[in-house]
Amino acid sequence: MAVRVPLDGIDRTILSSLQEDGRMTNVELARRAGLTAPPCLRRVRSLEESGVIESYHAKLNAGALGYGIMVFALVSLRSQAEDDLRAFEGHVAALPEVRECHMLNGEIDFILKIVAHDLQAFQAFLTSKLTTAPNVASVKTSLIIRTSKDQAGVPVDML
Repeated sequence: MAVRVPLDGIDRTILSSLQEDGRMTNVELARRAGLTAPPCLRRVRSLEESGVIESYHAKLNAGALGYGIMVFALVSLRSQAEDDLRAFEGHVAALPEVRECHMLNGEIDFILKIVAHDLQAFQAFLTSKLTTAPNVASVKTSLIIRTSKDQAGVPVDML
């Protein structure tokens, strides 16, 4: 379990602001947080060093890059021994089409979020890279028809 880092209201404002717009200038961030630029930058660096801020990235439009479909795949493995779980995780980590991989409890072992250019590309991926992976017992898929919410990050509770 992760160690919780103590955060004050200024830290939370910084986190919320950066999560909303990671390209915000330090000057604008400091203004929102009620600080001058140097102490704001020190706080951001501290939040990075403590692991609260893990990374910065751009959110890309999948359709604009030719990825016309997104699929959730529910994967069951034959064995749940730790070595077998790690082997499966390593296998999917090397597949760029798999954008997310989460281990679940219950009947299904993993849920994957997969992108593909079209149904034919997804079918090829499914039959050549996923169902043939070692230790895979079954794969059930659901094509995403519409996304009504796709919000990155986590809620930042304000004090």
